[in-house]
Parts: sequence; C-alpha cells; structure tokens
Amino acid sequence: MTTTAVVTGASSGMGLFAAVELAKRGLDVVGTVRDTARASALLEAADEAGVSVSIAELEVTDPAAGDRLAAIAAEHDGIDVLINNAGRGCVGTAEDLTMDEIEAQLAVNYLGPVRLTKAVLPAMRERGQGRILTVTSVGGVVGQPFADAYCGAKFAVEGFMQSLAVVAREVGVWVSVVEPAAVASSFVDNAARTASEGPYAALLDAYLARTKVSFAAAQQAADAGRAIADAATSDTYRFRWQTSEAAERFAGISLADLDGSRVQGVTAGWIAPSGSA
Repeated sequence: MTTTAVVTGASSGMGLFAAVELAKRGLDVVGTVRDTARASALLEAADEAGVSVSIAELEVTDPAAGDRLAAIAAEHDGIDVLINNAGRGCVGTAEDLTMDEIEAQLAVNYLGPVRLTKAVLPAMRERGQGRILTVTSVGGVVGQPFADAYCGAKFAVEGFMQSLAVVAREVGVWVSVVEPAAVASSFVDNAARTASEGPYAALLDAYLARTKVSFAAAQQAADAGRAIADAATSDTYRFRWQTSEAAERFAGISLADLDGSRVQGVTAGWIAPSGSA
C-alpha cells in the first residue's frame, strides 16, 4: 500500500525539496500551496527528479483548512504523514510589534499546525499509525533578539507537540518536530519587518548585519529538505530532529541551559553595535 504524505508550504525552499525527496522514496506526495499559480517551481523540480507530486491549495490560517485537508485525505485514501512546514518569519521587538503582527505569527506558525494536526489525528488513531512532523526552528528552543513574535509562536508549537507526542504514541502516532537553523531560501526575504528607527535602531542594525552573515553560510534548502524526509521515513522514533550540525549545536545551547544565562550570553553579542566593547 502506498504511503501518502502531505507537505504544507511546498511552493519553495525546504518544503519543496522535502516533497520531491519523499516522492523519490516512493511516497504519494501532496504538496500544498496558498496559491496554485505559485506551484510551478515544485512541479519543475519533481519533473527534473523524474517523480510526480500532486498539488493542492491550502491556506493554513483558514479556519476551514481542516476540512480542506479532510478532502485531500478522501482523494488519496487517507493521510499517513503530515508535514507542517508552512511558516513565516517576523523581525521586530515587543515595543515595535503591533498585536496584529503578533497574532499573525501565531496564526501561521502555531494555530496552523495545531489545526491540521487535529484534522488528521482521528483517522491516524483509528488506523493505529501515522506520523506528524512540524517544522519549527532552532528559534523554537532558543529565544533570539528581534524575533519575539516568531520565537514565541515557535516555542508554543513545540510545547504543544511535545505535550501531544507522549499521548499520540500510545495510539500509534509519531509526533515530532524538525528544527532547522539558517537555511538558504526565500524565508528571510518574506519575513515581516518593523522599521529600523527609534530607540532600538542601532541594536536592530547590528542584528541584521549579523543575520546577513549567518545566512550567507546557511544550509542549502535541498539538504534541509532531505533531513525532513529522513525524519519522516525513519524507522526509529525521536521527538526532536535537527537538520544540520549547526542546528544541533545551537539548539543544544538552550536545551542544557537550566538558568537561561547561556542563551543570553550568546545572543547578547548579536546586537552589540559596531565598535562597542
């Protein structure tokens, strides 16, 4: 029997490469996009790889997204693997962020994966098997300057999935998170940003300069996509996966940081204005 995998946010970046890689491994893959007119890159990549990927329109922030996912399940005789990959960044500190911007991060990065997870769980439980992977970020375990809303949403979804994972395993469903570090993709370009003016301007400029350097040496999206596919098809269960050695090192800073000083010691250097001690 063919295994069906749904990958959200598959129009570009990690999602695109994860979808193609899963198809290469013999899965029946449905790549979801907000607008099917933007699916050309995914279709071209699949064609180049000699595989087929189905396209479905899905907006994860839509309250009816669960119903849309149910329709996809009906078309493909069920969903065996759900990869919550769709996400969006946001650069700004608390004073500069509007509540609309904060809520938008929660809608995409937290409520979207929660909504789709709830939609597939009943059928997976009834079958006694299934996998749900949510692509979070090292920003889901390490709070970072000017990522208040983004990290807040990613921390939230990691907490939700970690709490769910123990219960889900009792009914045969593997729930995991995948944590990339910097990945070369359009993610940064698509991030919402607050104006670099006001009392935090110098700190934000230092942060953006550091981020530019970091993403210049970022993991390639194809490599991150393969890592996601590895997690989705692994014979061994684990809750937390990283997509690179850099991600392992960075996530480890927080996971062993009992009093919080280690993370702050590292990230404080990211916002030090040029020339400061």
